[in-house]
Order: sequence, then structure tokens, then C-alpha cells
Amino acid sequence: MSDENESGRSPSYGRERLVDVYTQGMLADRRPALPPRFEDLEAAAEDALEPEAFAYVAGSAGAERTERENREAFSRWRIVPRMLRDVADRDLSVELFGERYPAPVGLAPIGVQSILHEAGELASARAAADLGLPFVASSAATEPMEEVADAVGDGPAWFQLYWSSNRDLTRSFVERAEAAGYGALVVTVDTPVISWRERDVEQAYLPFLDAEGVGNYFTDPVFEDLVGGDPAENEDAAVMQFVDVFGDASLTWDDLEWLAGLTDLPILVKGIVHHEDAVLALESGADGVIVSNHGGRQVDNALPAIEALPRVVDHLEREGYGDAPVLFDSGIRRGADAVVALALGAEMVFLGRPYAYGLAIDGEDGVAEVCRNFLGDLDLTMGLSGREAIAELDRSLLVER
Repeated sequence: MSDENESGRSPSYGRERLVDVYTQGMLADRRPALPPRFEDLEAAAEDALEPEAFAYVAGSAGAERTERENREAFSRWRIVPRMLRDVADRDLSVELFGERYPAPVGLAPIGVQSILHEAGELASARAAADLGLPFVASSAATEPMEEVADAVGDGPAWFQLYWSSNRDLTRSFVERAEAAGYGALVVTVDTPVISWRERDVEQAYLPFLDAEGVGNYFTDPVFEDLVGGDPAENEDAAVMQFVDVFGDASLTWDDLEWLAGLTDLPILVKGIVHHEDAVLALESGADGVIVSNHGGRQVDNALPAIEALPRVVDHLEREGYGDAPVLFDSGIRRGADAVVALALGAEMVFLGRPYAYGLAIDGEDGVAEVCRNFLGDLDLTMGLSGREAIAELDRSLLVER
């Protein structure tokens, strides 16, 4: 169920959230179930999880400089609030690919959510659907995409594709996503091989080898043929088959053209940080791009995603692709982060680790609380900046440090 009101506009997220929190605190002596500060949220998730599970979700490539810079780079842009602009009736709603969403916020694809909470992706999907936010289901989910779609119900859902080295398996995933009712295909291109993640190496931990995060593979008819029978009945062989077909380091832009020919779903290419790659993606059949460096999980010391965003947006405008949607993830932690990204040209931003930590602490309710806090923060920051609607967020709001 969406929180969108009858007019099609978004609710007053900030006021509603603050009224609820302060009323519960002052009248019932009840504090928020989850810490509102990201740093405390992360610490609480670490306490709730097994060490190897926390390391898997919190860790990034190498010395984790990219993950840190993703967050710190937002301080390069300063918001300059404007006064007396009539922001009483704020509207966070946005339209994308013919669909209207109550806010420019989605839940990023995160695989293997079963190591965070027993309900895994189903809990996150239900929380997103209740708020009307698009949930991006991962290829590497423990729950099959059809069951995740059922959990979403009438809410918006997109499917994220990790491209298999077996083309028949890739085609099967796309066909299943269409049949299950997903509204877009998010093609992750920044993971041709697994990265060097020191925390995971230290723990000697890869959850897929324990048959976590393989739900879409174990329920696929093509994969079953590759295994030579029911994967669940020969789990060790099935896991090794998964390792063999999970990624494809030989892919080129020509392959994206082939993929685009498989589906009528809008295709968003995720993992773009170079402006020329954004043009190549659109020329090869994509309908939009997601500027992202995988939350710092792939390349250490890489360009922070928020620094790549304006370069991509400006280059697409120069090359005649200014109408193509540019979305963003990597480093979004607070409402001000989202305001900066939206002002720099993103049409939607995605939460990743924050909602994963909410899931780890309190399942579906934890995801919902993280999202409501974030939406409240975004709503209030936008209004206090002197902007009444998302469409009013542009670079005139910012100065560069």
C-alpha cells in the first residue's frame, strides 16, 4: 500500500514522522526502535549480526577508501537555503518511465539478505511496497524473484540482473522477470569479476558457497539442466555450477544490444562512473543509467559516485541525451545527501546499507523505520532549503566548496 495521498502527491513525510516520534517520546516515554543516526544504526547492526555477515554487508574493496569517499565527497557541495518561498505544501513525488512514485527514493539491489534476517528479501520488499517505493530485487537473492514479486504485491518492483556467462540462463532470468511483473530491468555492469574485499578474505567467507543468495538459480529450468537435476538434491554440485556461471568478464557493449533485444522492459545500466560509458550504454539500447560505484565494493580508491554524477549529466546533455533518466546510488545516508544528488541531476536515489542494517536489527519493521526516517529527513531538508517540489531541485541550490 502506498503512502501517496488522493491527489497523487506525496504525504508530509517530515511532519508526520516528527509528530509520531515526539508524541511517542513525550506521552508514552517510548524512544525510536532504531537509531536515527547512520553511524549508530551501523553499530547496532554489527551487534545484531554474526561477524562474517556484518563484514559482508559493511565491507568494501581494498582499504575501503572508495566507500569512505562516497560519503565524504558530498561535503564538496554546500546547500544554500532560500527564505520565504512558501514551502507549506511540499511534494516529493516523481514520474519515471510513465509511473509516478511518492518520492524519488528506491531500495537498491542487495543480494543474500537472508544472512541479515530470516525473512530476507521478502521483508524488505514488503516494507518498500507499503511505502510505494520501488524495490530492486537482486539476481543474488536467496528468495526467488517470483516470491519477491508476490511480497511486493501491487507495489513497484524492478529486477536487477547479474549477467551470467550462460546466455540461455540470462535469457531465462529476463523472461522470468517479465512474467513476474517487474517494471524495469536494472543491469549491473560493474561486477565482471568479484573484487578483493579484505574483510571477507579475513573471514574466509562467501555466503554463496553455503547456498545463500542462489534462490533465482536453484529455481531456474536452465540452471537445473546445467546441474543435471534438482539443485536442492545435489547442493554442492549446484553451488559450484553457480560459481561457474555467475559472471561474465568478456562482456562488451555489443552484448548489451543483444540483451536489449530480449525485452520491452525499460533497461537501466547500473555501475556507470565515466561519462563516456553513459553514452555508450544509451547507444547500446539502455533507456537510462544509474551512476554508481557499487557502494565502494568493487574498486578501491575509485572516483566517488557523487563526483561522477554531474559529469555524466552534463555529458549526456552535450551529446543530445539530456532526456535520458540518470539515477544515483553509492553513499546516500541522509536527506541532505539526496537533496545534493537530486540537485546535481539525479532523478531518483537509492538506499543501500541503511535499509540493510534496518533489516538486520528489526526485519520488515526495521526497513520501514529506516525508510520513514530518511523520507522525513529528505522532506524537511528540501523544504528548509526553500524548495517545494523535487522538480525545483537544481544546481542553483548548491555552491561548490
